[in-house]
Amino acid sequence: MSEPIGFGPKTKKFLRALGRNNDKAWFDSHRREYEAYYLAPAKAFVEAVGPKLEKLSPNIVWEPRVNGSIFRVNRDIRFSKDKTPYKAYLHMLFQPRDADNAPKWFFGLEPDKLVLGAGIFGFEKGVIDRYRKRVAGPDGKALAKQLEKMRKAGIRIREPELKRVPSGFDADLPHAELLRHKGLTAWMDLPGGPAAAAKPTIVSASAAGFKTLKPLFAWLSALDDAHA
Repeated sequence: MSEPIGFGPKTKKFLRALGRNNDKAWFDSHRREYEAYYLAPAKAFVEAVGPKLEKLSPNIVWEPRVNGSIFRVNRDIRFSKDKTPYKAYLHMLFQPRDADNAPKWFFGLEPDKLVLGAGIFGFEKGVIDRYRKRVAGPDGKALAKQLEKMRKAGIRIREPELKRVPSGFDADLPHAELLRHKGLTAWMDLPGGPAAAAKPTIVSASAAGFKTLKPLFAWLSALDDAHA
């Protein structure tokens, strides 16, 4: 008999405990909890939500393993002032096959919140050029309209990184702020927060949330189509 899909109270308890005891000795002595309450339900979730994501984005890849869809619990501390070795949260990423700078789906479970995301964190050179050309044209107006609709639904749109519109583009466009983005992502909190992650409905709730974010994912996916 298969285990039920969901992140039970012990997952939240483990994340909170890891946040309070963020050192190798504690983690090593609690590796069984990591495997049972963090890794095992994460793998089961990936297996369950993957086919639903494939219906939204047919080329999507899901891999129920660490360094696949599941982020490592270890932090990269090489260039960070914060030397705590572990992440006291669980993050996952689902991306299209053979498309490094394509939009991605994101899932994040933390002790105090449960979030979904979609988009491109940082545009590569060729992609940002195509993005700006589309934004400056008729497709930009359609994107601005869709993002406004998403904001009204409570979805957070990442703030632009640039203070000014890049040279060569019309700063008087009604949606000129979109030209100031170096990446574009949208984020939403799932109702119920972390407690919702413990319910059997977490997979369907996540799929419904991803569907809400799909317009941005689809718009950004077309950047690659334009290059084909």
